[in-house]
Amino acid sequence: MRRLAFALGIALAVAAGCSGLAGPPSQPAGTAVDGQSADLPAAAVTVTVTAVVDGDTVQIAYGNGTGDTVRLVGVDTPEVHAENDPAEFEGVPATAAGASCLRGAGTNASSFAKQRLLGESVGLAFDPNVDRRGYYDRLLAYVVLDGTLFNYRLVETGHGRVYDSEFTRAERFYAAEDAARADRHGLWRCTDPGAATRTGTDGGPVEITDINADAAGNDNENLNDEYVTLTNAGDAALDLSGWTVSDAAGHRYAFAALTLDPGASVTLHTGSGTDTDADRYWGRTGAVWNNGGDTVVVRNADGEPVARRSY
Repeated sequence: MRRLAFALGIALAVAAGCSGLAGPPSQPAGTAVDGQSADLPAAAVTVTVTAVVDGDTVQIAYGNGTGDTVRLVGVDTPEVHAENDPAEFEGVPATAAGASCLRGAGTNASSFAKQRLLGESVGLAFDPNVDRRGYYDRLLAYVVLDGTLFNYRLVETGHGRVYDSEFTRAERFYAAEDAARADRHGLWRCTDPGAATRTGTDGGPVEITDINADAAGNDNENLNDEYVTLTNAGDAALDLSGWTVSDAAGHRYAFAALTLDPGASVTLHTGSGTDTDADRYWGRTGAVWNNGGDTVVVRNADGEPVARRSY
């Protein structure tokens, strides 16, 4: 179904080109977009991200102080404010476990967007095959940050699926989605939600819900894009104070004062930053997680292993 939509999009793109319709100018061919050689769309306007609604929707402010809501073109992240339909995510079972796993993945996507976009000055670019505004009057746009197409990055890391539409970059996005699904990155772990759960016996149902060992570019130069995410899958708040996260080589991080509410997640970034309830920073100067495979082990304050996941 999605391939048919893509083929239709190509046909419409050709038709648009023949009729003289044109989108915004692009940078020269060969500009890097998260490791791929492709045209990065030129920003039509620069704005500030003032709030992150969820992984694929942000609120922005223009230079004159007015605001708007932007829905990212070409990507759909799992819902955090509504129920998810597993049927929308290829291979995710239509079960309560599948829906629950997607809710956690949606929380992770929101955290991912907040860590990278909130408070940042970004460029908005538009696709010639997509209307400027959608059904809810939200602006439909690409978000460009520091030479990166953030819409693509969401798909590449498994934080979102490709949203079927006629956008011109569909082929690249689908290739990134296929790779993320094959490697079971992010939400694609939900294709096997039972295997995605790694819990201990201390009454703390913690899940290692995301591992991003391979940061964009050089891992050692992009430490905050190397991370692991833990989610409280239980029905009660969980005190993680004194809990640790470690790798197979024995590198260990200990959480200071942190309570994780039911369904909430915390992402541990390898680099440095300001700790919040949703994001913690290890403060290391070099990468921890091996791109070729490693094991994440979570231990409680008594040193007992409560969650383990290898990749």
